Amino acid sequence: MTKEPSLRERKKLATRAALSRAAWSLMVEQGLDAATPEAIAAAVDVSPRTFRNYFASREEAILDGLVRSGTSLLDAMRARPVEEPPWDSLTQVLPSFAAQYVGQRDNIAVLMRVVGEQPSMRAQHLVTYEQADQQLAELFAERTGTDAERDLTPRLLAAAAAAVLRTSMEMWAQGHTDVALPDLVREGLLHVRAGLPTGAAVAAS
Repeated sequence: MTKEPSLRERKKLATRAALSRAAWSLMVEQGLDAATPEAIAAAVDVSPRTFRNYFASREEAILDGLVRSGTSLLDAMRARPVEEPPWDSLTQVLPSFAAQYVGQRDNIAVLMRVVGEQPSMRAQHLVTYEQADQQLAELFAERTGTDAERDLTPRLLAAAAAAVLRTSMEMWAQGHTDVALPDLVREGLLHVRAGLPTGAAVAAS
C-alpha cells in the first residue's frame, strides 16, 4: 500500500506546482524573458531562494507540468490489466491522456515555438522527454518481462509511443490538422500497430 504524503510533503508539492504554473503563465503571456526566477517567485509570493530550493532553472520550472503529466500517464498505464498487451494499454490510455491538452492549443504552440527558438528551453525539453521515455521503457519492461537496459522491445515501445504523442501534438498545435488531438493520437497508434507504409508516396489525383 502506498503511504499517504504528510501535510508537510503536501505543502511542498503544492508550492512546487504553484511555482511551475506561474512559470508557465509568465512564459505564455509575456515570453521567456519575463519568466525570471524572481518574477516566478513573486507571482507565488515566495522568495527567489524558495524558488531555487525547488528548481535549478526557470526552464525546469516551466516544463515541470509536463513531468507531472508524465507521472499521471505512467499511473494510468499501471492501472491497466497486467495481462493486457502493452500496445492495447496505450490505445486505451494515451488518447485520454492527450485530451487534457485540448483547451491549451495556443499555449502548446507557444511552448513549441519557444523550444525551437531558445537553446536553454530546447535542452531542458530534451531532458524531460528522455526521462519520460526511460520511465515508459521501464514500465514496458515490467509488463513484458524484459530488461529496459538490454532488450530492444521496451525501448522501441516507449520510443514509438512518444513519437506518436509528440508528432500528433505538433501537427495539432501548429494547426496542420482539424482532427481532435485525442483522435489524432488514436489514429497514430493504429498506424504504428498496422505498420507504416514504406513504399513511394502516391500523388493525389
